[in-house]
Amino acid sequence: MIPGGVNSPVRAFRAVGGAPPFVARGEGAEIVDADGRRYLDLVGSWGALLLGHAPQGVVAAVVEALSRGATFGAPTEGEVVFAERLTARLPWIQKVRLCSSGSEATGHAIRLARGVTGRDLIVKFDGCYHGAHDAVLVGAGSGGETFGVPDSAGVPAAVAALTRVVPYNDVAAIEALFAREGDRVAAVIVEPVAGNMGCVAPVDGYLQRLRALCTEHGAGLIFDEVMSGFRAGPRGASGRYGVTGDLTCLGKIVGGGLPLAAFGGRADWMDHLAPLGPVYQAGTLSGNPAAVAAGLATLERLDEATYVRLEAIGEAMEAGLRASLAAAGASMSRVGGMWTIWFRSQPPRNLAEARTCNTTAFSVFFQAALAAGVWLPPSQFEAAFINVALTDAQVAALVDRLTRALAATKAG
Repeated sequence: MIPGGVNSPVRAFRAVGGAPPFVARGEGAEIVDADGRRYLDLVGSWGALLLGHAPQGVVAAVVEALSRGATFGAPTEGEVVFAERLTARLPWIQKVRLCSSGSEATGHAIRLARGVTGRDLIVKFDGCYHGAHDAVLVGAGSGGETFGVPDSAGVPAAVAALTRVVPYNDVAAIEALFAREGDRVAAVIVEPVAGNMGCVAPVDGYLQRLRALCTEHGAGLIFDEVMSGFRAGPRGASGRYGVTGDLTCLGKIVGGGLPLAAFGGRADWMDHLAPLGPVYQAGTLSGNPAAVAAGLATLERLDEATYVRLEAIGEAMEAGLRASLAAAGASMSRVGGMWTIWFRSQPPRNLAEARTCNTTAFSVFFQAALAAGVWLPPSQFEAAFINVALTDAQVAALVDRLTRALAATKAG
């Protein structure tokens, strides 16, 4: 009754073989499948659950909000409080609009950038994913840059042709594109920490150069922090690297496990949105009261101790796995709570390097980890996620299970 048996293709096990277990419930750092098997969860609803499953304060806030009504399609106080809390934590977001998914946030941000600049071209990076809308469902060819080529049937070639794709972490490629077409570029959209080719960090100075080029050519810079926001650090990747976009897109963690996302940035740009300006954006469930309550309850818990704990867990994993990774010819990258085990000797810097990974070895590793009770993303090219509900005992168990899975992969 459901195409492929899943409501999002990343949930399928096509890349690793077998069929995905069905999840019955989540408890802290674990999920339990329909057959009662328990797994340490390193997917976390694809990065949304920094606090783990069903944290008591978040659940209580949602229940209380639902007791007053699920949705109104009208302004509520919670939306304003959420906007105040978010902009106080991320002051480069001067004004913000709420929506229901990361795809919505990036799609609206792209439309806004085009409306503000009066230009059509969008620049993205090979291997960076910005949602399931037409403008960004394009991939790169083998050259340094390419005209957009649709990655999906149903995306008109004429739409894809307005997107340019360059390799991530390649300064020369983006400089060449701006030299050639800079006066036509409405915006550059980038994951400041890539998570959809695995966890790939920006090389030193890369984000700063993007910022300078966009400013020089009058183009907008859109930071897609749907994944890295509040996970790369307490102020996201923007705070970690000291670079900000004209617009920032947020999702996942800001919703506390419910469908909530946001985009915001410069006030003079945001005031182009209807009803103040000519750029249209809307959503029946935007600012949904239950989702806003979950987001507020989550933000309240993202204190200094949370990020100290997050780093401690990440450092313990890296130290505990170092020898077994080397023995298996693998490597690991991590930025805050995002991480990937790569089946190549060094973490990649871009999609071309990521594609040199041994995906057969990853499939063996994935199945061994799953059998040992570790739930990982079913693809070499998806980042995994740490949550702070992991206890010291669970971290030790996680290292042990992944060590055994690496040994099984090497033997296989």
